[in-house]
Amino acid sequence: MEWIDEGIVIAVRPHGETSAIAEVFTRGHGRASGLVRGGRSRQMRPVLQIGNHVEATWKARLSEHLGNFRLELQRGYAASAMNDAARLAALSSICTLLRHLPERDAHANLFEITMFVLSFLDDDKVWPGLVVRWELALLEELGFGLDLSECAATGSNDQLIYVSPKTGRAVSASAGEPYKTILLPLPGFLTKGPPSDLRPGDVEAGFRLVGFFLEKYVLLPKGERLPDVRRRMIELVCRLSNADLGLQE
Repeated sequence: MEWIDEGIVIAVRPHGETSAIAEVFTRGHGRASGLVRGGRSRQMRPVLQIGNHVEATWKARLSEHLGNFRLELQRGYAASAMNDAARLAALSSICTLLRHLPERDAHANLFEITMFVLSFLDDDKVWPGLVVRWELALLEELGFGLDLSECAATGSNDQLIYVSPKTGRAVSASAGEPYKTILLPLPGFLTKGPPSDLRPGDVEAGFRLVGFFLEKYVLLPKGERLPDVRRRMIELVCRLSNADLGLQE
């Protein structure tokens, strides 16, 4: 059995003295693993960096076998992010969270979104908001999408500034006022406007909102918590000046 697909390297671990086992999120075959012979060589180490865009050829005698990968680098996102701690943490966080997708289950739409986000990692005015929206898309693909289109109480789509932690549905300012201490803030860029249209605190609030539901629905049932690299990413983003993020006080 053999297939060829494009993908993103999301995990690598050593295997024996010279090889490695790579985990790749592919467009048409989902999350797949394979043995890369010589994967620890000087030639292959730059290819087997998490976040890299690769062409993957997978071969195995039977579909349920681990199989062998031949990977060719298409774009080295890892090298591009290496000199910026926040971007590197974002790349690592995305790859870590992608590992929660079911194995060999195609998610072509999420793949396209992921490639789009990676292409903007060099733009500090855009990528933090895009990564928040990417996490929302991941929740959707895992079957736990939030409903931010209208107020859960009134059905209107005006002044949506809260999200119910119980239902994952948006709540308007008026309907949520009596319960605002227990509702989650909903930053405006998640319901309207481009990801660069940010106000102070929006990105942090967005990550807090999506992180709550990632833990509730995806991680805690497995006995896991949000990855440390994600917390590191948020800390670094929050340290960026408003000018760097294009914010206005």
